[in-house]
Amino acid sequence: MTNLKGKVAIVTGGGRDIGKMTSIKLASMGAKVVVNYFGGKDAAEQTLKEIKALGGEAILFQGDMTKPAQVENLLKSTIAAFGSEINILVNNAGGLIARKTLAEMDEDFINSVFRLNFNTTFLVTKAVVPHMPKGSSIINLASQAGRDGGGGGSAAYSSSKGAVMTFSRAMAKELGPQGIRVNSLCPGMIATTFHDTFTKDEIRTKVAAGTPLRREGRPEEVADLIAYLATDQSSFITGNNIDINGGLAFS
Repeated sequence: MTNLKGKVAIVTGGGRDIGKMTSIKLASMGAKVVVNYFGGKDAAEQTLKEIKALGGEAILFQGDMTKPAQVENLLKSTIAAFGSEINILVNNAGGLIARKTLAEMDEDFINSVFRLNFNTTFLVTKAVVPHMPKGSSIINLASQAGRDGGGGGSAAYSSSKGAVMTFSRAMAKELGPQGIRVNSLCPGMIATTFHDTFTKDEIRTKVAAGTPLRREGRPEEVADLIAYLATDQSSFITGNNIDINGGLAFS
């Protein structure tokens, strides 16, 4: 793929799993990467170490992307380190929080899930777009759950990811005239700590067996697609919610 030398990238939730592999991939292609993380300091520092071992350039930024003041600090840190032009934004911060049925959910829980998955995407995008020149790319992490409602107890999560998908299309229309592309990815079952935490082994085995490729996806496979969408080789792709699920479901 076309290299990203001279480009500046921000990856939220960039310290582990898909975020980690994305940060490493973009840096290996020459981008200067801001790796945002909230918890998991050791994992984030390991990500930075691996980037530097490859000869890449990156900084870490610890911050909660649900909080506008910390989003603003992320932007200030990026500009201080790499200048005022930002070319790539990967909105990867998010999570399930917990599996809850309708009877178990309350308004506070719904709001917390949306803050984590949708509000982070909105807040970081709003802050970064004024610094994005023509030819820039925004890649948002949605989910297959945003298409099909997800597994048991994930109504809040799947709804928030559906919101990310719709927001991505709206932003593609709004920002397209500025030369900024916006796409989202809808990963299926990817081998990450997300599923280690929230999905039972027997469910994972069943899902993998029902996938045409008969396996879970790998974080680096998602990172490779993100990297493609960050390059000029994908310059006519925008407004898409792109499935990456081994053929488990089709849009």
